[in-house]
Amino acid sequence: MLRKVALFSLWVGFVVYAFFLAPPDQPDTFELIKKLSIGQWQGINPLIISLFNIMGVWPLIYSAVVFTDGRCQKILAWPFAIASFGVGAFALLPYLFLREPNQEFVSKKNIFIKLLDSRVTGIILTVIAGILVAYGVQGGNWQDFIQQWQTNRFIHVMSLDFCMLCILFPALLGDDMARRGWKNNQIFWLISLVPLFGPLIYLCLRPALPEADTTGISKQQVTVN
Repeated sequence: MLRKVALFSLWVGFVVYAFFLAPPDQPDTFELIKKLSIGQWQGINPLIISLFNIMGVWPLIYSAVVFTDGRCQKILAWPFAIASFGVGAFALLPYLFLREPNQEFVSKKNIFIKLLDSRVTGIILTVIAGILVAYGVQGGNWQDFIQQWQTNRFIHVMSLDFCMLCILFPALLGDDMARRGWKNNQIFWLISLVPLFGPLIYLCLRPALPEADTTGISKQQVTVN
């Protein structure tokens, strides 16, 4: 219960801060988002370009865990996962405080789950994230980024959203490791304490999710009936 209260309080605080305490919105915010979305990046700080695109990688990282976790939850996971592509942690936090701890996967893996569970998916996401980070760090203007972070609500909240997604991943990590029979506190903390690339490396190295044998269960049900 304490965990749920803490996550709910964090969500409320994040929403209040983003809408009422963050720097004011700028008149050109919509135009900036439009240019970032369609690839018209001329004149935009590479750090902002990199951050914006990384915020599209994070929902895929979470999807690789959330869709599996949601199979044994009373609430549907996919609405929160899909919404996170637009609003990041604002959508994922409600799922985190509504879900129940779950360290088992009692289901068959469909094609979608197999794709998310694949190490190849983790490798692809890691390569993309590495390219984006290198692009932003190599060509970015840090003074301009700090100035925009202090004055532009979109840049400010997006940056905090990135940090929030880094912090929240351990809330799902422990159960996902347990479902795979990978219980190691050192690995857990190593993944948790390395922003972005910790979760990505986890997706590249984690054991495959064991698939439940539903055939035996079905036969037992037929025999009983």
